[in-house]
Amino acid sequence: MFNIVLVEPEIPQNTGNISRTCACTGSALHIVKPMGFEITDAKLKRAGLDYWDKLDLTYYDNLDEFFEKTRGGRYFYLSKKADKCYSDIEFRDGDYLLFGKETKGLPEKLVFDNPENALRIPMAQGLRSLNLSNTVALVLYEALRQNGFKGLV
Repeated sequence: MFNIVLVEPEIPQNTGNISRTCACTGSALHIVKPMGFEITDAKLKRAGLDYWDKLDLTYYDNLDEFFEKTRGGRYFYLSKKADKCYSDIEFRDGDYLLFGKETKGLPEKLVFDNPENALRIPMAQGLRSLNLSNTVALVLYEALRQNGFKGLV
């Protein structure tokens, strides 16, 4: 199982879509607060459809708590500021894939202090970013493909 980590997500529809992707792939979803919406938000629930009861979901009050409770994990930091392409990594079952908030991405310190595990998705020059839920799906499915889509039909 892979672990998707959303750090301070802001848009409920993205988080709802990501929760659905996690449920459909057997991946765990970790949400690091604060969030830009309430879990009761109708847009979040609509985007996640009826998959909420099939989701392995954990909340953390901040990044320090997340790293403390997942100590020993292998972390990858997705950022447009990274040098290494996501497809150049050999992902392993249990990896944590961290994604930042829609407006600012991950804290730069995480990316710059961990260059060997900081990953980017190639895009056209001069454009800001891909949609967060698309980014999660793209990287997660590459990790799943590398691992033979274990547990999926």
